[in-house]
Amino acid sequence: MSCGDPASEQDALMPRRTKFDKTRICGKCRTSAGNVVIRHAVYCKECFFPNVTTKFKRILEPTINANGTRKKGFKPAGNLCVGFSGGLGSTVLLDLISDCYYSIPKGEDALKGGKDHPRNAGVWKKATVCYVEICNALPGTRDRTEEVRAVVEQYPHFTFLPLRLEDAFDDAWWKKVGGQRSESHLSVDLANGELVTSSQLTPSRDPAASLLAYLSALPTQTAVPTAIQNLIRLLLLRTAWSTESSHLLLGTSLTSLSEEWQPAVEIGAKRMVKVNRPLRDVGIKECAVWAWWRGLKVVGKESALTGKQGIGALTKNFIVGLERDYPSTVSTIARTCGKLAPKDNSDVICMTLRTPGVQDWKARISIRSYADPTLTSPPPHAQRIEPDKPDGSSSSSLTPHLCYACHTTLTSRSSRGSTASSSNINSTPLPVWVAPQLSGGAPQEEWRDRKMEEAEMKQSIAEFFITRRRPLRIHVHALEL
Repeated sequence: MSCGDPASEQDALMPRRTKFDKTRICGKCRTSAGNVVIRHAVYCKECFFPNVTTKFKRILEPTINANGTRKKGFKPAGNLCVGFSGGLGSTVLLDLISDCYYSIPKGEDALKGGKDHPRNAGVWKKATVCYVEICNALPGTRDRTEEVRAVVEQYPHFTFLPLRLEDAFDDAWWKKVGGQRSESHLSVDLANGELVTSSQLTPSRDPAASLLAYLSALPTQTAVPTAIQNLIRLLLLRTAWSTESSHLLLGTSLTSLSEEWQPAVEIGAKRMVKVNRPLRDVGIKECAVWAWWRGLKVVGKESALTGKQGIGALTKNFIVGLERDYPSTVSTIARTCGKLAPKDNSDVICMTLRTPGVQDWKARISIRSYADPTLTSPPPHAQRIEPDKPDGSSSSSLTPHLCYACHTTLTSRSSRGSTASSSNINSTPLPVWVAPQLSGGAPQEEWRDRKMEEAEMKQSIAEFFITRRRPLRIHVHALEL
């Protein structure tokens, strides 16, 4: 409606936008009866599959070649790695990859060159499907590894590679994927606002126990799903690197970002792992219809992973509501998020790019009490140097190496109290890739504690005093009324 008066002006009412779902005929072929409505457009079953396939290829194929072009076909720089969670999106993604790039032509197309023709070969020489089991992180959940294995084995072109979430704390797994070994294990003191780390020469630790200690020491319940997602992401990235994969595909079907990742410690030739989410323009409704008509089995994933009041869960509920009521806005949000790209060094925990000066900005906007002991802490960009301990261990600050999200995850405090136990919060183990990152980082500004004498203290603040050289005379003029 416009700003005019509909009672007196005939053109005051704006015409409503025409919706294609007012008809029952497919808007693509315009001959068959429609079976599904996608974003106010009606599609029949025969036209639905090409529509989803086109959206899938439009996102993925421009990133297959290293130079971004495809004049002479697809020539990826490495193998393919698919992150499989057992959910709806990853199940549809696996079926789409098999159908578009590994299926053998049938019928009349099979007679054109035969099944051994080069055009019928897969785009990637080797395709690996990685699944990260998280049952040890969430007590009471079942192990879904064998169920996922049965789904992947239906596609003969894929190799199944199971992982476990506790591998993030396993030195054997870190060595297997070619990570730089560290002679000591790194832990952090979450009770200290500076996130002081300590490195100790200890024997091999139990990965499952270290995982539980890390998750239980997090200050809030909403931080647990975020930490688990970061661990899963890094496990998939490192596995993709170890399998010489140039592409890591994820089945996220809502708003997401695409990125390129490279470990800080290069192994052999310089390679990049492109993380791509080809279903970011495909909604949940389209994925559900695809799985139903194709007869796909969805194993499912733990609902506790997303949490109830976490940022991820709230964002998902918001996007799902938009997709139901205003479906056209979802793709706009995805394109807007794709333009956000911080530029700086990598974070040591989540390996994402971090923006410079984030910790200084957070310190300026924080509202704290004068009784807070962290007020006397060094600036975020500084590194506290502690004296070496008798056992040979050393400590430093983790804060300068974290992005805003990771720093908030480790230091945020809930108004309802923390569930972390005080027994392990002072020595929380960190993932195996953190220690090599800290050892190879650039030297930081040193911060040492020293008691200041009274005379030196007065001299340091002398320029801030206002001195009065002559008496101040105040004249008061009375007003007679």
